[in-house]
Amino acid sequence: MRTRNRAVVAAMCAGLAATLAACGGGGGEQDPDAGTNGVGKLPATKIESKVRQAVAGASSVRLSGTLVTQGATYKLNMRLKADGGTGQVSTKGSSFELLRVGKELYLKADAGFWSHDGGDEGHSGAADAAGKLDDKYVKVPSGDPSYQRLSGFTDMKLLLDGLLGLHGKVATGDHGQVDGVRTIRISAGKAGEGGSLDVSLKGRPYPLRLQRAGGAGVIQLADWNKGFELAAPERGHVLDYGQQIPSAP
Repeated sequence: MRTRNRAVVAAMCAGLAATLAACGGGGGEQDPDAGTNGVGKLPATKIESKVRQAVAGASSVRLSGTLVTQGATYKLNMRLKADGGTGQVSTKGSSFELLRVGKELYLKADAGFWSHDGGDEGHSGAADAAGKLDDKYVKVPSGDPSYQRLSGFTDMKLLLDGLLGLHGKVATGDHGQVDGVRTIRISAGKAGEGGSLDVSLKGRPYPLRLQRAGGAGVIQLADWNKGFELAAPERGHVLDYGQQIPSAP
């Protein structure tokens, strides 16, 4: 009888030990990379390489946050894919919407954005013109000086190639989370001053957050490969000014 009891206790103990091991119990530290895609165990340079491979194969992304470039600060909320993009850009107290379908670029803003006159009486002509543009899509001609700059906000490849570069020797940082998704951070330069990326440990190793070098903004990257439709606005909502739009931003 005692032998049987000892056998039952031994079996129970063995089962309990197996359960504790599976749950990370037994006094040991839980592996932060358990159940992940495994990139957290790789050297920082390998992680960076895998990030670039994942991004190169992506079909779409949502990009939002703050971007500082050439002395100007922009707040972005853009949905992008290979053949265009759409979303809102804000800077210096004004905001406008951009829509690009293929090579066709459209800009939409209120009258205040177009007038730039501060309400002065001597600029009634400008105010009248701005009123006609209020909440209309204005087609930006490819020959307009602002076309290249504005279309850059809608160019997925151009934006990602420019934003994701880290400056300096790359090192692996801490595990963390972005919007509930487990991540591993890689950073460049001393104390991350060359920029950092928080990389997803779930599925493909997409970057989920970017802190740009030199404090030049923080960008969130989400909705990787989530499709969306792009369509040109209806003709009745579009104004076409030919070779150059009036007073582009």
